Amino acid sequence: MTELGFTVSTLLNMTEQELEDIINAMVETYRIDLLVGERYGIKAAIRAERRLINEEAETQRLRSLCKSEKKRKQVEDALNEGAKENGNLFLGGSIYLDTDDPVLTGQQSQSLTTGVLALRDHSSESDGESHGKKKQKRRRPRELGDDGEDRPREHPFIVTEPGELARGKKNGLDYLFDLYEQCGRFLEEVQHICRERGEKCPTKVTNQVFRHAKHTGASYINKPKMRHYVHCYALHCLDTNHSNHLRKLFKDRGENVGAWRQACYYPLVELARANNWDIEGVFNRNDKLRIWYVPTRLRQLCHIEKSKESS
Repeated sequence: MTELGFTVSTLLNMTEQELEDIINAMVETYRIDLLVGERYGIKAAIRAERRLINEEAETQRLRSLCKSEKKRKQVEDALNEGAKENGNLFLGGSIYLDTDDPVLTGQQSQSLTTGVLALRDHSSESDGESHGKKKQKRRRPRELGDDGEDRPREHPFIVTEPGELARGKKNGLDYLFDLYEQCGRFLEEVQHICRERGEKCPTKVTNQVFRHAKHTGASYINKPKMRHYVHCYALHCLDTNHSNHLRKLFKDRGENVGAWRQACYYPLVELARANNWDIEGVFNRNDKLRIWYVPTRLRQLCHIEKSKESS
């Protein structure tokens, strides 16, 4: 076969019929008498070599995946370790507010006597002061979009009162809540497209909606940011007065957005308590919230408080 000009690579990419033609040509050219078993042996050897090459390629692919997964886990472990160092989770005792001013008003401030979270939040955009005393700062890897591309750096959020515009290269909370309204409109667009194509329509804001938003030019809307503050938006929808009170309170204190974000959990826990701990139902009964998944942290806090109450 080599004398006829065929290489191993060429033979491996040939079909059974093409191999049969080559064997017949070889027999006619060199006047070779091949037994039936020898003909099948040639084909079997080629199949075995092809299978071996495919297995090696698959092994190499799996090794690459394992390396990528291992690297991803290392990054996640580093982030989780940083979260444990920078954030405090209190399973008992009073709520840590760093101040004598009340966060909850009325009966809510009296009923929530056992805290579940401290207000310090490692994921805040503007809490760099709390880490300034460290000689070495942990640097988080650059955020990637759903398509793996680097996401452009965005202006950080600051605590603003209702109707107040943020100054400088900052974004206010009215702007943040408007992003959630935009997501609702993008979801409606995706549902309309799916109906036209006869595809299954999403009922909640999923990756499909975020991809559609980016495709239409709204790259400032991304899943990590929207999932990060969804409980703040939930409080804004369920109890606007309480939400506005927290915004004004934390603005007057000069607190960063991370502290405000943490404080937004407590009123929602109280709402869940008043609804027999059915936080899922609280979201689903609101027209603007039913399209959002309940945050895992909020579920955990409700479970902790429910366990305390039952014990």
